[in-house]
Amino acid sequence: MKKLFLIVFTILIAQTISAQTISAQTSYILCGKLIDTKSGKIYKEKTIVVKDNKITAVKDGYITPKNANLIDLRDKVVMPGLIDMHVHLEMEYDDKTRINKYILDEADVAYNSVKFAETTLKNGFTTVRDLGGSGVNISLRNAINAGKIPGPRVFTAGKSLATTGGHADPTNGSSRVLIGNPGPKEGVVNSVEDGRKAVRQRYKNGADCIKITATGGVLSVAKSGDNPQFTIEEIKAICEMAKDYGMHVAAHAHGDEGMQRAIIGGVKTIEHGTYMSEETMNLMIKYDAYLVPTITAGKEVAEKAKIDGFYPDIVVPKALAVGPQIQGTFGRAYKKGVGIAFGTDAGVFKHGVNGKEFGFMVEGGMPAMETIQAATITNAMILKMSNEIGQIAEGFFADIIAVNDDPTEKIATMENVVFVMKNGIVYKNK
Repeated sequence: MKKLFLIVFTILIAQTISAQTISAQTSYILCGKLIDTKSGKIYKEKTIVVKDNKITAVKDGYITPKNANLIDLRDKVVMPGLIDMHVHLEMEYDDKTRINKYILDEADVAYNSVKFAETTLKNGFTTVRDLGGSGVNISLRNAINAGKIPGPRVFTAGKSLATTGGHADPTNGSSRVLIGNPGPKEGVVNSVEDGRKAVRQRYKNGADCIKITATGGVLSVAKSGDNPQFTIEEIKAICEMAKDYGMHVAAHAHGDEGMQRAIIGGVKTIEHGTYMSEETMNLMIKYDAYLVPTITAGKEVAEKAKIDGFYPDIVVPKALAVGPQIQGTFGRAYKKGVGIAFGTDAGVFKHGVNGKEFGFMVEGGMPAMETIQAATITNAMILKMSNEIGQIAEGFFADIIAVNDDPTEKIATMENVVFVMKNGIVYKNK
């Protein structure tokens, strides 16, 4: 009996030691080329050492310890996980989107969002900023953080803020029976006090940031795509309250006047920026605001507007007018010296093709390396995560991706991410 006990005890100890060895196993990622986003340089033959969810070292040459977990990317170009500052993980626009608002339950939206989140992650975007949904996006973030489902690290605005009839008024296009009179709880703001209450409600709901629709928009069922829709006083109240609660503010804006009010009011990012004037560009530089151009969305909505019945009739002229303008405005803003943050508006178009934005930015005049920096170190700074994401360096989260080719020579390679690690876990390796 005593001998049997010793045998069982020995086996249990061996199993425990083995489990501890596996859980604490260190991975060595062998990189043919490695992009240093901070310096903008590309280095050859590097090894990234990863333990648990952090990068513990970046070493010269190929380090291959005996019995180590080796990840061989010697024929790839390795870089930090990408950050998209403008996505909508609850949706993927199609010709049924308008009616879906009335027939899908919250659970249906949630199930759809799980697929969109996984697709986004597996295409190299390990962090995203979700700029508006029903609030399911907050639960989605929580589920990802808890490890229940795969997806990117999510910073979410919850439900966007609008004025009555504005771009993010949730009852636009509804019948008079359903249109109601939504207020701050639902994200509709018509005064300074409404603005403060709406921010506090977003904080209570669990949002990470605030999104306002400072002008009309393309896909809302409303006539104007660019008129100003908040007063400066309302925007200032929203931005001041957001700051008190540790949140920054993003502003959807196509029209120039609405952009100026948003920038002066204190927003951190302007989304789209379609009709931005040189005066507004100067204001952005003065107030340290960043443009998130979403060129892909502009091109996609312009193309879809040519398909009969894809959008409601009221949307079509806005899509045809706004879509073709965004890339040119981006190019002028970049040359002027406006800060550029990478963002796509994925959800307005198919999730997973976010990488197209890199090519469109290069076409608009931005060097390839700077587009990658916009999607890494710039976005990390705006999210106040500069010491945790956006670089491959000691102490950073192990968010690491790889592509087949050097993007400074072939930018289209960013559309085909072949390796994805987030928080030290490999989600894709083909």
